[in-house]
Amino acid sequence: MRRIFLILTLLLGSAGFAVAQDNAAAEAEPMTVSAELAAEKGCLSCHEGIEKFTEGVMMETIEALGGDYDDAAGCTVCHGGNVLGTTVDEAHSGAHATMIEDGGPQMFYPDPGSVWIADNTCGQSGCHEGYAERLTKSLMNTEAGKLQGNLWSWGVLDTHRSVYGNYDLVDEDGYVPTVGTDAYKEYMVAFAESHPDQMPDSMEQVPEVDVDQISEHPNLAGITYSRQQCQRCHVGVNGREKRGDYRGAGCSSCHVPYSNEGFYEGSDPTIAKDQPGKLLTHQLQATRKSKVKHGDLEYSGIPNETCSSCHNRGKRIGVSYQGIMEFPYGSPYSPTGGKQPALHTKNYLFIKDDLHHQVQSREGNPDGGMLCQDCHTTVDMHGDGNMPGTTLAQVEIECEDCHGTVGQFPWELPLGYGEEFQQEIAADARGLADDITDEQYFAQVYDAEDGYLLTARGNPFGNVVKKGSKVILHSASGIDFEIPVLKQIAMDGTWKSPNAEVAMMSVGKHMESMECYACHADWAPQCYGCHITVDYSEGKTDVDWITNANAREPNGLTADAPLGTNGLTSAGKVSETRSYLRWEEPTLGINGEGRVSPLMPGCQVITTVIDKEGNTVAHNEIWMTPDAGGTKGLDHAAVQPHTAGRLARTCESCHNNPKALGYGISGGRFLSDYTKGFVVDLETAGGEIIPGQHQFQSQPIPELDHDLSRIVTEDGQQLVTIGSHWPLTGPLPQEMRQKMERTGLCMGCHQNMTNEELWNKVNSPEFVNNEEHQDVMDQAIHALAEKKSE
Repeated sequence: MRRIFLILTLLLGSAGFAVAQDNAAAEAEPMTVSAELAAEKGCLSCHEGIEKFTEGVMMETIEALGGDYDDAAGCTVCHGGNVLGTTVDEAHSGAHATMIEDGGPQMFYPDPGSVWIADNTCGQSGCHEGYAERLTKSLMNTEAGKLQGNLWSWGVLDTHRSVYGNYDLVDEDGYVPTVGTDAYKEYMVAFAESHPDQMPDSMEQVPEVDVDQISEHPNLAGITYSRQQCQRCHVGVNGREKRGDYRGAGCSSCHVPYSNEGFYEGSDPTIAKDQPGKLLTHQLQATRKSKVKHGDLEYSGIPNETCSSCHNRGKRIGVSYQGIMEFPYGSPYSPTGGKQPALHTKNYLFIKDDLHHQVQSREGNPDGGMLCQDCHTTVDMHGDGNMPGTTLAQVEIECEDCHGTVGQFPWELPLGYGEEFQQEIAADARGLADDITDEQYFAQVYDAEDGYLLTARGNPFGNVVKKGSKVILHSASGIDFEIPVLKQIAMDGTWKSPNAEVAMMSVGKHMESMECYACHADWAPQCYGCHITVDYSEGKTDVDWITNANAREPNGLTADAPLGTNGLTSAGKVSETRSYLRWEEPTLGINGEGRVSPLMPGCQVITTVIDKEGNTVAHNEIWMTPDAGGTKGLDHAAVQPHTAGRLARTCESCHNNPKALGYGISGGRFLSDYTKGFVVDLETAGGEIIPGQHQFQSQPIPELDHDLSRIVTEDGQQLVTIGSHWPLTGPLPQEMRQKMERTGLCMGCHQNMTNEELWNKVNSPEFVNNEEHQDVMDQAIHALAEKKSE
């Protein structure tokens, strides 16, 4: 049955915070109100002018529920508190007795979206029940994959199993997801049983570091690095107080708008407008039916920059989708001669945004880019009740789910297409769905037309439908797009480029063994060399996001929530930099699903560790991993870069490119030996340094005897770890590289140029352009075929 669900996420978000704690606004607000005014206006006796959180059925339901609790505006339905309070302390304490009995707020909640109390707010009975539990177990909260990858590269872990998370968690209800279609649930049970290391049933909170062990085991500093630098983006805590990193916690992380500057621009007189760290406006951003009105603008959906407030490190897919990559220079200068304002603590260079992000759309479609949520499903975002250990374990979508292949429409593909893991899969067509799942009714409901398309794992896309011979995507932004479908293009012969037709139709192996983005990823951010110093001397400390996350108040706030406090700290201070940055076409390798995929540098750890006594116990150390029998922990990771272009990579960029094959930039000829370091000073012709007083210009890295972009040798020796989560990940196999590599093809013809008699028979006195050149080669292969047939 189709039901109308109440979407009840949150009202203020953490930036609203308790009025009493907002010193900047203290003078503007009435510290007390009369009992009569409180009885008449409730929360609005102080918060008069605050934006309604949303409109329509959801807000009407909130207000109706509020009536049961003597609160016509409905504020206490999410926030709790005492609607009749005449002072800040009275109003921001307790909750209505009936509300407590009904399972609603148990006290005043400054941020109702906090995942730790969301069962009593967003997830209370009749609202988003089950969401908080699913989100708690999802990667958005556990960050298990990030921890496993980091600690693998540091030599702390030697297993593909996701051992650690941000919290101690146990998945007590088995592998059957709590949401999704029957087909999806069956698929995921089989998936989990096949990949128990990547779908664990429990995980431990990543431990604190015993500083006394650092001298003997300096690689344990990797835990400090993770806790202080890498774990700040999960939804259990608030955003870092830096430009671009402001956000709420839990549901508020995505569903409440925060600008990069972090200032409130709404009309609540009690919220300071000059203190960063505040929500932009007190409104819900969600799907097409949730309109956000701000000034003269109105929008729907969740802006991509909301996602980028977290997805700007690691794989960097948020900022890459927007077309930007961090770089060190901060140019061009501002009118006053200054550099860029730091965003996520970095400067950025615009490269080229993903075609799905670009405002200028393909011919026939309206202008406007797609939002992250237009592809990524509720399972991708909120989880399904299982406890995935990696992104691949949680994300249910593949490119072919919407675009199909040249031989099959999306609905003709079997479930599991695109993530075969080098196993045979059933050939049965997945078909279409005539209805969506219960939880998808929280969002905008679109007409099924001829049917909803299905993900690779069997759930319907609630926003992607077949309509006659077309596939239509309904964006949360309010724009409808026609999706190009490969089989239809092949049938109609409407290829934009002969290269595309050849690559996808003529060379069938491409579609069988490659990810679409292996060719269509225009570029990828490549940060080579992660040089890290962890210094425990002189009592040095820094913010510890795991300590903060696990220091929670009953009102759902973690220790980092109060603005200006920076939260709790732990021993050690991390500093880091890199060797060099690149952005051109990435290296290729094999991903966890067994398909050819782009690779990008992951955690390429080169470590210096100083113990509490001030002794350097590791200097430019590279830790070893068990990958391929023992490799350097200079990780290259398979990635979907989110930088798709309509014009794919050229044939030569793979088949005539040593970097693509894994041999490194220009075959690894440069940056090839860091082991000795180098000194720059007066020296003899024989290389002997003349002055007695000299120093290293660049310190040695004892184990680094090759370029950081080189992952495998021409004879097949793997040099560095490739991924850490999935057994199939690795460099391109030796046989595949030998088949791909076609360097020196020009020699096949041009070695004969000095044979004038032969050359004059095939040469043209006119300049031969590229198309004519290809025609000559075409004639040659037909001539060879004819000769062989004779």
